[in-house]
Amino acid sequence: MSFTILGIHVFRGMRNDIKKRLPYYVADWTVDAWNYRIIPATVYMYFANVLPAIAFALDMFSKTENSYGVNEVLLASVLGALLFSVFAGQPLCIVGVTGPISVFNYTVYEIITPRGTPYFAFMCWICLWSMVMHFAIAITNGVNGVRYITRFSCDIFGFYVAFIYLQKGIQVLTRQFDRSDIEAFISIIVALLVLMFGYTCHAVGHESGLFWRPVRRFLADYGTPLVVVFFTGFVHIGKLREYDIQTLPTGAAFRPTASGTPARPHGWFIHFWHDISVGDVFLAIPFAVLLTVLFYFDHNVSSLICQGKEFPLKKPGAFHWDFFLLGVSTGIAGILGIPAPNGLIPQAPFHTISLCVVRHDKLDDDGGGGGGGSEKKQSIENVIEQRVSNFAHGLLILGTMSGPLLVVLGLVPQAVLAGLFWIMGLTALQGNGVVLKIYYLCKDRALTLPADPLRRVSLRSIYIFVAIELVAFGATFAITQTIAAVGFPAILMLFAAFATVLPRIFGADELRVLDEPTASEVTMASVKAGLPGASAVSRVEVVDLDGAAHEVELQEWGRTSGSLDEGSSRRRRVSRPY
Repeated sequence: MSFTILGIHVFRGMRNDIKKRLPYYVADWTVDAWNYRIIPATVYMYFANVLPAIAFALDMFSKTENSYGVNEVLLASVLGALLFSVFAGQPLCIVGVTGPISVFNYTVYEIITPRGTPYFAFMCWICLWSMVMHFAIAITNGVNGVRYITRFSCDIFGFYVAFIYLQKGIQVLTRQFDRSDIEAFISIIVALLVLMFGYTCHAVGHESGLFWRPVRRFLADYGTPLVVVFFTGFVHIGKLREYDIQTLPTGAAFRPTASGTPARPHGWFIHFWHDISVGDVFLAIPFAVLLTVLFYFDHNVSSLICQGKEFPLKKPGAFHWDFFLLGVSTGIAGILGIPAPNGLIPQAPFHTISLCVVRHDKLDDDGGGGGGGSEKKQSIENVIEQRVSNFAHGLLILGTMSGPLLVVLGLVPQAVLAGLFWIMGLTALQGNGVVLKIYYLCKDRALTLPADPLRRVSLRSIYIFVAIELVAFGATFAITQTIAAVGFPAILMLFAAFATVLPRIFGADELRVLDEPTASEVTMASVKAGLPGASAVSRVEVVDLDGAAHEVELQEWGRTSGSLDEGSSRRRRVSRPY
């Protein structure tokens, strides 16, 4: 279904997304899902989604006078996981409660409650208006604007989110001093131990040559979850039991935190038509605009990063349809009185990473040493693209809302949560483009590889580019520390707008290195198909193991011309070594 209104081919983007992604749907649940990588991906996503979301729940709990709690955040994560695993065009993108939406929620509370406006009814109207805006943008192909979101915007936002995770870990620990200094000191030690052991598991599993390969793979897959489990039990044994170390607060099973109170007398279903004036209904519109802008940037950046060039994905993206679906989840969240879920950083790219099948290429060393030795280099052979891991981790979160598992969740020390925040923040920073450029600038020029793309860019240009990124990060971080945080989405959209100015500052060759497209042509075809003159055929560079580069045509959504399938010795060129 597609027709023209005022020159706009309405529904074209959504129709193309569904048409191109639907043929893969059955395989997403069957043949493509029969792989061992599903298990570690599900386990890791459960811990990486639930525990940080609960930390954001603690913020909203304290700053909204107990309006939101653990159950609201868990239900929002369940809604995002189940809805997007079943109906989304790109099920690799993990959807849940983010830091920006928690900031948005409690900032709205601080603004609106002094007026006497019922908070949950007002938030429901914000979500309903935002749902309509999501629908309008998706139907009119407005998501085509995602093609202007390049690595520049993604790196800044990813750097900001990683920094917020580090900050959040510190904030969790500062709360421990509310009871006693000795218990706070124990919590700091536990958090540091979680960081040390968790990050060591990551480093050994992903980056070292230590131990046997299955051992490294086990540490990469299960190291962090096992560290969380171990240190949860650690504080409940021996003399540590004598200290009242703060754990995660939980509530009654499957019930809203404020259930039965004047703020929420009707349980999960919000009566948004009661006790709210017509003026307040329309007052919700500007807040809905800000929420829509936030989700437009946040969710699409999450989706772009989890489909980045470094991942050899074979199935198409579906940005228009997924944004429409995000509108559905936003409306449902408003009616249920829970935080609206959207794409998660760094969880979304972590999900893709956990589904990567890695191979070891043996490279001959014919250099001047004359030793004739060889070394092995890791490369991603393929990604297990399916829906089961996202769906299964959603079911695990739903089970966590039950009475017995809430009791278990209530045993997790907040210090363990702080350590997990630090692990995720440092891991996200490690592969962030801003950090990689800073590392390059600090590195001895004589020790950089001749093939490093940044060597083709002048140091002056790199310094200027990094300075611009850091200023943008500083502005984003600063505004979120004030009541003006509700305007935070406008800052995000300035990233994409400013990227169009970069060609006036840097040369075309330099920008191809500094600000390359985030995702491949196959993925970005979703936001180009609705443009005038857009073709279903795109060209992608592939490279042989011997280093020879070739361009091949991608006919339709991952189906390639014969030159790509001539042999198994070719793989997609990636943006950085993995």
